[in-house]
Amino acid sequence: MFYGMYVAVFHAMWRTWLFAFVLGQFAGLGVTAGAHRLWSHRSYKARLPLRIVLMLFNCLACQNDLYEWTRDHRVHHKYSETDADPHNVNRGFFFAHVGWLMCKKHPEVFRRGKSVDCSDLLQDPVIRFQRKFYLPLTGILCFYLPSVLPHYMFGEGYANGFFVAAMTRYVFSLNFTWLVNSAAHMWGNKPYDKNISPVENAFVSFVAIGEGFHNYHHTFPWDYRTSELGWKINLTSIFIEFMAYIGQAYDLKTVPDHVVKKRMIRTGDGTKDCFDSIENRQAHSDHAHAHPEEVPYEEVFPHRE
Repeated sequence: MFYGMYVAVFHAMWRTWLFAFVLGQFAGLGVTAGAHRLWSHRSYKARLPLRIVLMLFNCLACQNDLYEWTRDHRVHHKYSETDADPHNVNRGFFFAHVGWLMCKKHPEVFRRGKSVDCSDLLQDPVIRFQRKFYLPLTGILCFYLPSVLPHYMFGEGYANGFFVAAMTRYVFSLNFTWLVNSAAHMWGNKPYDKNISPVENAFVSFVAIGEGFHNYHHTFPWDYRTSELGWKINLTSIFIEFMAYIGQAYDLKTVPDHVVKKRMIRTGDGTKDCFDSIENRQAHSDHAHAHPEEVPYEEVFPHRE
């Protein structure tokens, strides 16, 4: 990564840097709008063309296939901050950030993971296709094409393309996602539920395109925005709402204002959100609908016997 940064600063064309940045945003959307908000939480629905695009963006991110990513994330929500949590923050920052990928999973992760129903995932032909061809898809989309396209598009050297658009971009994308599991569970305020570890972290929201409003997200996991802030530093919500505008996304789920306010009073730490308060909340998309009640996570994704 450091050599890639050196190349980016002293040798690579500015177009290569820009190309890497754009690819990073696409890869991020494959995780946030795809693996997370669509397939993990079913917070909105997507038509086939959008699902295919998000699957390809997810391959560009190369953070495990959609089935594995979604399964681990559902387990994380259902058993958060226990030994069954794949990236349990109680084991420290390093473990929650990347260490969980460097060691064997705790036996409780395997045991409890079997109780989380993921049968809906394999009913989607897009997920089945990606799971079958994951290695060649990620090899091509995450590493090969980012390395060679700068050469064919504007004459960049192959080495510069590899170290900047492929490797440096990939490492930054990984760490931006990992910060949601680590920093967004440690440093910030808890306006919605002071009894859980997830927090509101503005920096993480910025680098992870809207995923750092984590106290809200763990309190209301079915809200497609993962926050009550509308578009503020939430590129993923902008993307989803644009997809709804052109007819590719629909059934966007939100949480009624009165439910959010009631929960803040009942379990919040007394602070306001990072940027706003419930009184100044930005109106959500015309394509969204508020869920009528405050539904426990277990009712969104039931326990499987």
